[in-house]
Amino acid sequence: MGADGAGAGGRVRASDGDRDAAIEHLGDALAEGALDAAEYDRRLERAVAAATCADLAALTGDLPVSRAALARAEKARGAARALAARREWFDEWGHWAGGAVIMTVIWAVTSLRAGEWRFFWPVVPLGIWAAVLITYAVWPSREDR
Repeated sequence: MGADGAGAGGRVRASDGDRDAAIEHLGDALAEGALDAAEYDRRLERAVAAATCADLAALTGDLPVSRAALARAEKARGAARALAARREWFDEWGHWAGGAVIMTVIWAVTSLRAGEWRFFWPVVPLGIWAAVLITYAVWPSREDR
């Protein structure tokens, strides 16, 4: 069920967020010249008093999607992509830590079985793996630029 009031015969109650979104859409239409000041004022009063999503849809249904709304949506998508990339990078460090634990346990067991502390060989694969992860932070991919 969206803000168009499609559910329950268009009788879905409008929330404050629904009204705010409709008012923002009306403001964008005024700023871009799709509405004049008098029409904006009439629609604004009706939007504030709207009880259902269908009432709000009737106020904004004939308006084009504004450039400002498209810019806000693109900015939100960019922020979501950046957050997902950052989360993925931190997850990779979690995998690195898990690998470090496993390799250290293997090194410790083999050293104890040999009766002496051997060269700490996990430093080599862990160092290479860490260097690769750091390069992701220093040199972003083409998609991140």
